[in-house]
Amino acid sequence: MLNVVALMGRLVADPELRHTPQGVSVTTFTIAVDRSFVRQGEQRQADFIDIVAWRSSAEFVCKYFQKGSLIAVNGSIQTRTYQDKNGNNRKAFEIVADNVHFAGSKGGSGGQGGGSYAPRQEFPREAADQAVPSYSAGSNDDFAVIDEGEDLPF
Repeated sequence: MLNVVALMGRLVADPELRHTPQGVSVTTFTIAVDRSFVRQGEQRQADFIDIVAWRSSAEFVCKYFQKGSLIAVNGSIQTRTYQDKNGNNRKAFEIVADNVHFAGSKGGSGGQGGGSYAPRQEFPREAADQAVPSYSAGSNDDFAVIDEGEDLPF
């Protein structure tokens, strides 16, 4: 199964940091994502997509992004059901952010450029102790010359 989403858009409002009763940081925000096509004689349309970020990703978004900031989000689609004020069953679709990145230029509006935040991955200590191979130490003698006249094995 595959559930992967990559989006880039502008925040429609300032994100607000909240905490669960257990103290976990969370923020929900909406981004406007322009559609890739425009009908002749009409203005470009946008989709407004709800995003949820948890823990340090939520804190990062609230600290560095505001209304109008260009943001790139990697995550997955999540659905949930709830009852509205009138007791009707509703279904909500939202993106749960795994990684959040600055997408605007440094000098322009929309925030900083070139930065991103991804939750820190922990690796076993044994993997960190292993030497990383160096591929830059090769020479031209490491490559075989293929005669164009002979049959290739693929």
